[in-house]
Amino acid sequence: MLQKTYITLLFLLVAGGSAFAQKSDRDYLRSGNKLYNDSLFVKAEVDYRKALEVNPKSTDAMFNLGNSLLMQQKAKEAMEQFESASKVEKEKDKLAQIYHNMGVILQASKQYPQCIEAYKESLRNNPKDNETRYNLALAQKLLKDQQQNQQNQNQNKDQKQDQKDEQKEQNKDQKNQDKKDQQQNQNQQQQQNKDEMSKENAQQLLNAVMQDEKNVQDKVKKQMQIRGKKLDKDW
Repeated sequence: MLQKTYITLLFLLVAGGSAFAQKSDRDYLRSGNKLYNDSLFVKAEVDYRKALEVNPKSTDAMFNLGNSLLMQQKAKEAMEQFESASKVEKEKDKLAQIYHNMGVILQASKQYPQCIEAYKESLRNNPKDNETRYNLALAQKLLKDQQQNQQNQNQNKDQKQDQKDEQKEQNKDQKNQDKKDQQQNQNQQQQQNKDEMSKENAQQLLNAVMQDEKNVQDKVKKQMQIRGKKLDKDW
């Protein structure tokens, strides 16, 4: 479309006794195309927008405006122009170019399913376009690679989750074992303390018995001494 030669239409208006020519959408298109070919994309955009102001249904202006926006890295705005043109354009060759460029934008943003459909639509309107056919094959390969990478990522994610669950289960088992060991140690310590207390109590009882026995012996001995003294005195 950018290389297409357009017929210039001039309209003469009379104002204040003088005549001047008003630019048509074709004039702005031709000017915009020259600027585009000189890589002056911002200025070309201005002329294409002026062409649309004159003729809002100009699919050539929409398409060329989309191209100038695309060259300015404004992919979203460019896509909007191509989509608008695709809804109005009737010529198959032009539709093929529109859908081709839509496919390029979608491919750059890695939207491969939508990109493939755009290329297919382009080929439906122009089956002889080998460049579009090549882009279609490339997009299909990229989609396959993307799906494979996604599958690998999902598998790795599942493996990591399984490992995480397994580690979690191991930690749980270890925690239960530690708790069990701690309880066992506590029981052993309590039993040991109990045994020590029993031994200590037994020793205390033995000491008490021995002390009682000593007291009894001392008492008996004392009584015997008293009796002995009495016997000696009476005798």
